[in-house]
Amino acid sequence: MKKNLIIVTAIITTLGLISVPVGYARATEQNWSKVVYPGVYIEDLEVSGKQLSELEELIKEKYVKPVLSKKIEIQANDKKYEIDYEKLQARYDAEAVAKEAFNYGKEENIVKRYMLIKSPVKKEFKLSFTYNPAPIDEIIEKIEKDHKKEAENAKISVTKGDIKITPEKTGMKLEKDKLKQDILSQINEELSQEVVKLNAPLVVVKPEITSEKLSSINSKISSFSTSFSTSSAGRINNIDLSTKSINGTLLMPGDTFSFNEAVGERTRERGYKEAGVIIGDKIESGLGGGICQVSSTLYNAMLKSNIKAVERRNHSLPLAYIGKGLDATVDWGNIDLKFKNTLDVPVYIEGYTENKNVYFNIYSNQDLTKKSYELVTEVTDTIQPTVKYIDDPKRNEGYTEVVKKASAGYKVKTYRKIFENGKLIKTELVSSDYYRAVNGEIIRGTKKVSK
Repeated sequence: MKKNLIIVTAIITTLGLISVPVGYARATEQNWSKVVYPGVYIEDLEVSGKQLSELEELIKEKYVKPVLSKKIEIQANDKKYEIDYEKLQARYDAEAVAKEAFNYGKEENIVKRYMLIKSPVKKEFKLSFTYNPAPIDEIIEKIEKDHKKEAENAKISVTKGDIKITPEKTGMKLEKDKLKQDILSQINEELSQEVVKLNAPLVVVKPEITSEKLSSINSKISSFSTSFSTSSAGRINNIDLSTKSINGTLLMPGDTFSFNEAVGERTRERGYKEAGVIIGDKIESGLGGGICQVSSTLYNAMLKSNIKAVERRNHSLPLAYIGKGLDATVDWGNIDLKFKNTLDVPVYIEGYTENKNVYFNIYSNQDLTKKSYELVTEVTDTIQPTVKYIDDPKRNEGYTEVVKKASAGYKVKTYRKIFENGKLIKTELVSSDYYRAVNGEIIRGTKKVSK
């Protein structure tokens, strides 16, 4: 059945052509051979009956020339920026589309060519628009450079209890991706406008730390100090340097303090000097000796402000400047003192040295002073050292020389007592520490003395 229908359709088509004199059909087709067939459009422009040269000129006048005179104006605050389409090397594929429109239908057989002429159906060709995007990126970079401004956080400083807050400053940022998208959208879609006007999407950048947040710091909530009156010049120097590095540290809620990050590497280039440091069970000379007194003093000030250390290690031996269980050793790249501000308000650290004492004051909100904190240590075990005697037959009986001084070791627990309105409300374990015993060595003479 389907085969028969095809045959009938072919017969009808042939009879339709036969009803038109062949010479007339051929003459009609010949008249349109050098012009565009009827019903042909390029974009919204009808180009039927146009020769190829006319068609190319028409496209040039209608589309190519106007687009080269177009420009995009970008307003960024009080400055204006322009992008000329000519700089974009903007162009249409005019020649290719002109040829495509001109050749439409001309490759068909005589029957189809005649039908296209006598019974035209609208045929539309679209121009392809191309450009070089590099100038767009360049103008965006320039706008960003001209208007980029970093936000400045509010700052706080404390001098002898006097709290001063410097207000924050807002910044500005260009939304580069959005501006580029807006420009490309206008170039590709708004070709009819001679001047395309855009506003650069500049947004205000708010600083993270505002004076409003810092205003909650209005009181000293804890303090601690230790003396270094018997220290060497090198040790005093190191204590001064490291304390100054920490002074002025601000910890917002959730921030973590790292002693090593705050103080930095202890090098000669940065001003640090040789002084005594504990290595194993001995005191030896080392670069930066003395800064552990700074870390230990700060550790106690933080404990008394109800902040816990997230990383802390005690020394291997007890220390003269601070009680057992209250020290915090540090070593660049190896051992650190860290604590996290778990309070709901910011914390400011003031550190300074004066009269051979190192001081740390912690400032925050006055409401926190409703509670006070006391640190208590308990020696739970004492490890007695041994003493090794080395007999020396060349020395007289009764002679002794201490080669290595013996000292006891300790196991210590540190507690924090929490008081509210003078009443003890809680006691919590802070740490369990171990200090090794140092076994002694004594040389004694064994040579008999003749009487």
